[in-house]
Amino acid sequence: MNLETWLLFFIAYLVITLSPGPNVLLVIKNAVKYGYKAACVTVLMNLFCQLIIITLVAFGAGALLAKSPMLFFALKLIGGAYLIYLGITGLLTKTGSTQVNEKQPALKLSYTKVCKEAFLVSASNPKTVIFLSAFLPQFISMDTSISLQFTTMFLTICLIVMVVHLAYSYIAKNINKKWSGLKTKPIFSKITNSAFIAFGCGVLFSSRTT
Repeated sequence: MNLETWLLFFIAYLVITLSPGPNVLLVIKNAVKYGYKAACVTVLMNLFCQLIIITLVAFGAGALLAKSPMLFFALKLIGGAYLIYLGITGLLTKTGSTQVNEKQPALKLSYTKVCKEAFLVSASNPKTVIFLSAFLPQFISMDTSISLQFTTMFLTICLIVMVVHLAYSYIAKNINKKWSGLKTKPIFSKITNSAFIAFGCGVLFSSRTT
């Protein structure tokens, strides 16, 4: 992969990543709820799942999924249902109305829960596999090692996702801090959990076209 191709890939994936999706929402949710440590763990688990997806794409899983209507339907049913479940349980969870001290986290951080949610949310949309199967090969050159090019693209994705997602979480956490004095159920929680439900419905009604 030459420099020009890499720059095209970088810009293209940056534009894609800047569009908020379930992964961004979860990073924001965990940053606001637990702090930046949880946000970093969420991003790392997201990237771990992306590594698995890119590896599957390299071995042709996207083509298999595109040609298997029943498999695609089953995976999107599970993924969409999980996102909706995440949103509904978040909306039903009671949260206090008092202002939280910035130096004392309001909730105990469970790394197991954060890692599980981050991985499942990242893996919830089977269309991602099909999309990456169509997107990544456009930047592959047959004159260079395929594995090296996939490694370069994954490391580039890591850089983009880490910077963009943490930037979103920083902005969201600061906005939430300004709202923390409101004596109502946290507005940010309602927005993010409602968005999870919307994304879940989007996955359920999605087609295999990219």
